[in-house]
Amino acid sequence: MTENSTIVWFRRDLRLRDNPALYHACQAGSVIPVFIIDDDDAGEFATGEASRWWLHHSLEALNKSLDGKLILRKGKAADVLQDLLTETNARAVYWNRCYEPWQTERDALIKSALRDKGVDAKSFQANLLWEPWDILNQQGTPYKVFTPYYRKGCLKAKEPRVPFGRADLTAISTQEANSRNLESLSVDELGLMPSIEWYKEIDALWQPGEEGAAKRLELYLENAAFHYRSKRNFPAVVGTSQLSPSLHFGELSPNQVWYAAKHAFEMDIEDEHLDTYLSELGWREYSHYLLFHFPQITKDNFNPKFDAFTWQNDPALLRAWQSGQTGIPIVDAGMRELWRTGYMHNRVRMVVGSFLVKNLRTDWRLGEAWFRDCLLDADLPANVASWQWVAGSGADASPYFRIFNPVLQGEKFDAEGEYVKRYCPELSKLPKKYIHKPWEAPKDVLKSAGIVLGIDYSEPIVDLKASRQAALDAYEPVKRAG
Repeated sequence: MTENSTIVWFRRDLRLRDNPALYHACQAGSVIPVFIIDDDDAGEFATGEASRWWLHHSLEALNKSLDGKLILRKGKAADVLQDLLTETNARAVYWNRCYEPWQTERDALIKSALRDKGVDAKSFQANLLWEPWDILNQQGTPYKVFTPYYRKGCLKAKEPRVPFGRADLTAISTQEANSRNLESLSVDELGLMPSIEWYKEIDALWQPGEEGAAKRLELYLENAAFHYRSKRNFPAVVGTSQLSPSLHFGELSPNQVWYAAKHAFEMDIEDEHLDTYLSELGWREYSHYLLFHFPQITKDNFNPKFDAFTWQNDPALLRAWQSGQTGIPIVDAGMRELWRTGYMHNRVRMVVGSFLVKNLRTDWRLGEAWFRDCLLDADLPANVASWQWVAGSGADASPYFRIFNPVLQGEKFDAEGEYVKRYCPELSKLPKKYIHKPWEAPKDVLKSAGIVLGIDYSEPIVDLKASRQAALDAYEPVKRAG
C-alpha cells in the first residue's frame, strides 16, 4: 500500500456527506476507512444497549455506502490504529473530534503519540456548530447560563461552517486493501446486538443510517417544522424532528440540520418556529460545551451545594419507575415508551425526571444511567445536563422547588389521553376526566373501564402532594448551604 494512504477513523460521524476528515483525506490520496469498538477506554460510559442496536444498523448502512470497504475492529483505539499503520504503511490518520471527557483525553494521547512517530495526525470539527473553546464570556471564562451563551456567544460568533459535499469514494482503497488482506470483523462479529430480542418494535419504527436520517429530516421540514413551536410539547403528535439518534451517531451533522432548516424557512427567516428549532440545536451545543469545560459533572453536582441533599434511593420505587408501574399514567406511559421504542418525548422526559428525583427522591445519577442504557439517542452530554437541570443541581437549572405535577402536565399536554392510552392500554376505556388520575375515578367508572386498581393498573406508589412536600423539606439543607 502506498505511503500517501490516510486512515480515516470513523467515530460519531457515520456519514459520507459533510464529513471533514473523510473529505480532506480523499483529497490527499487513497483512504482506508476504519471503525473501532473501544469499550476499554470508554469504561462505564460505553455505548448502552439500545444505542448498540442503533450502532449495529448504522454501521451496516455505512459499510454498504462504502461498498463493503469499512474495516471493523475491536480494542483500544491506540493499539488498533498502530496495528493498521504497520499493516498499511499509511502516512496519516484523520478523524473528527468528539468531546466527552474520556474521548478528549484519549484522543490527545493518540495524536501526540502518532505525531512523535512522524504520522500526520489531524482532527476536524464535524459534530458541533461551535467549538467549546471558542465561546467564552467577556471575562474569558465559560458561560454558565444558556441564553447569554447562545445569544451573545454563539450567534454573535462566526456563522456555522457550510456543510461539505459527499466524499469522493474513488479514493477509498480497494484492490490495495484486498491484496494486503486487512483483517476486519463483520458487523455481526462486533457483538452489538442484544442477546434478548426486545427490539422488534424498535426495528419497525426506525431506519438507522445516513439515508434514513436524511429522509427523516426532509419529511420533518416538509411537514411538522412549521408547527414546531406550537406542537413540540404534545407527546401524542409528531411535533419534533426525532433526529437526536442520528445526530448522536453523526449520520447527520448539526451543520446540515442548521442550514436545511434555514433553507426550509427562507421565505421568512425570522419565523418563530425556526428560531425555536435552531435554539434546540443550541441546547445540544450547550450540553457538550458544559461537559467539555466541566467534565466532573458526569458524576458530581454542577452546583456543589446540592451535595447536602439527602436522597431516599428506595430500590423498589426505582424499579417501579423503570418498568412504568408507578400508578401515575403520564409517567408510566413515558417509561413504557422508552422501553418499547428507545425514545421518549422531551416534555415527558422532564416529567418523569422530576417525578424520580423529587417525588421519589432518587438520585439523578440513577435516572441518568437508566436513560443511558435505554435511549437510542443516549448522548452523554445531553443526558447529564438534562438530568442535572431537572434535579436543580445543574448549570442554569430548573429551581429545585419547581416540581412538575404529572397530573397537570398530562391534562395540559395530553388532554385527550391519547399518549397515555397508546402506552397504557389498560386505561384506554377510562373517560378523559380520569385518564391522568384513575385513583380519583368512582368505583362504577373503574368497573365500566374494566380496571381494578392494584391489579389491572398500579395504585400510585407515592402520594403526589405528600411527596412534593417531603422533597421541599429535604431541600432545606441545600438552601442553608447556599
